[in-house]
Amino acid sequence: MMAPDVWGIVWLSLKVSAVAVGACLPLAFALAWALARGRFAGKVLLDAAVHLPLVLPPVVTGWLLLLAFGPQGPAGRWLEDVLGMTLMFRWTGAALAAAVMALPLMVRAMRLSIEAVDLRLEAAAMTLGASRWRVFRTVTLPLALPGVVAGAVLGFARSLGEFGATITFVSNIPGETQTLPLAIYSALQVPGGEAVVTRLAVISVLLSLAALVVSEVLARRMGRHAHVL
Repeated sequence: MMAPDVWGIVWLSLKVSAVAVGACLPLAFALAWALARGRFAGKVLLDAAVHLPLVLPPVVTGWLLLLAFGPQGPAGRWLEDVLGMTLMFRWTGAALAAAVMALPLMVRAMRLSIEAVDLRLEAAAMTLGASRWRVFRTVTLPLALPGVVAGAVLGFARSLGEFGATITFVSNIPGETQTLPLAIYSALQVPGGEAVVTRLAVISVLLSLAALVVSEVLARRMGRHAHVL
């Protein structure tokens, strides 16, 4: 039996990860499409900016979020003045940090899937009178869907393990921003906390492993379905 506080940590982690992926998904697909199909100046810079969180220390990413969305940051002031909300020390801020860290993995998976779509199939559909929107909806998207789903699940798994950017941006507040990695870190600082660390680590491994397995299974099933279509 898990203690109630552990269940709360697990629930908060799942909520943060789900919101992060859900909010990030449209942007990730748009960026993947632009990088896969776009021909424009600055494409290399956009590609580098998208993948920057992969190579930056997560603490630096959190510090940049703090500069942008903190009380004195431009985005933070706008949110406070216009919407009356703040992301600081809130679970929504943790979701933002997780989304930024998951974005590169999501974009990469989706981009590879879009690039794998045979352009001749789209051209054939257009010669039969289909509009660009109909070609996208009935040909491109179904063929690219395995990569989209795989990217979303990988982003979810990455969000579950996010630590550095989260603790820098929104701190480690039990019940508000303390997700599984932060709870493990806190337990490590307490003498005799090995049992709690082990319990949380096992849960974290199982959740991440389940996400990766689901990603692989869904990608294969959707891939077979797309080939049948």
